[in-house]
Amino acid sequence: MSFTPELVAELEILALYSLENSQEGLKIHHTAAPQAIAAAKRLHEKELITQPDGGYLTSLGRDAAEHAQSLLTILTTQETA
Repeated sequence: MSFTPELVAELEILALYSLENSQEGLKIHHTAAPQAIAAAKRLHEKELITQPDGGYLTSLGRDAAEHAQSLLTILTTQETA
């Protein structure tokens, strides 16, 4: 298994969510990049977010966002070390 461009786009969307405030959602506008629009739709189909254009994280989505953001932090920290 490898990171496909589609999975990377989904990870990028998950990384945008605030983990500090569960009442803070996202709105992916129709003018966003097509990859972002498609990624949000896939995340909704996987039941990670509440709306096909963003919305809020589900419980499973919050877990995924935490892992995605942790991985991003780890990888980014390693780059600067």
